[in-house]
Amino acid sequence: MEDISLVENSGDSVKSVDSANAKNSECNSENNSEGNSECNSEGNSENSIDGNVIDELESSPLLSEVLGEALPKCRLFHVKLSQEGLLRGLVGPRDMGILWERHILNSAAVVPFIRKVTAKSKNKTIADVGSGGGFPGIVLAACLPDFQITLIEPMERRVAWLQECVSLMQLDNVTIFHGRSEDVIAKVKSHEIKPFAAVTCRAVAPMTKLAGWTIPLLEQHGSLVALKGKSAKLEIEKASKMIRKAGGVNPQVVEAPVARGLQSTTVVLVEKA
Repeated sequence: MEDISLVENSGDSVKSVDSANAKNSECNSENNSEGNSECNSEGNSENSIDGNVIDELESSPLLSEVLGEALPKCRLFHVKLSQEGLLRGLVGPRDMGILWERHILNSAAVVPFIRKVTAKSKNKTIADVGSGGGFPGIVLAACLPDFQITLIEPMERRVAWLQECVSLMQLDNVTIFHGRSEDVIAKVKSHEIKPFAAVTCRAVAPMTKLAGWTIPLLEQHGSLVALKGKSAKLEIEKASKMIRKAGGVNPQVVEAPVARGLQSTTVVLVEKA
């Protein structure tokens, strides 16, 4: 994809970011019922890794049922996560045998919602806020090759990880912004870039904060599609004023199927007025 000013594809366009503050806002959020493995695994580089751990779904037909043509690229992502995810603080020790279900299929659960909420938009673009280890942004890029996806991530070491994944998986529909969502919002407001048809995120912050970080990125009638935990309904209630202030309407909490026989996940949908 052609470079634009907000995209970090080389050291020349890297923005300075207060990574510590960004990390604190992520890990100290109320939205930990989903289980933010990236936060919980900080400092786990000394944990021993059992190289014989086999993912419970490694040979399951569910993978092709859910991921379809995206499966080969997602397998590359799975291998990289298996080999490096724990050491680099991107997943937790207890995730190692369930990477497919907990991270990849869980991320793919939003694909039908993205298709639905963008069906009438000519602008097939997604902004993934706080991409971290690539959930759901990297998975969405593999599953939605007809969309242009911008991964927004403030932490330099995670930006490096995302760049490696994009290169490994040959995802030519991805750009990476090294900075905060507020930086991208400023570019949208100044018309430097177009607003997005959809915004995604997972385990980033409670809705009281997330509303202001995501909804302003959207085009009119665009939608926030956020993977959330069991406290989603309570979060929506607490954040009702913030959602309206950011321009959001019709907040919904829906159950999203992950795969046949697996536990569903929770998705919050908010439309931009």
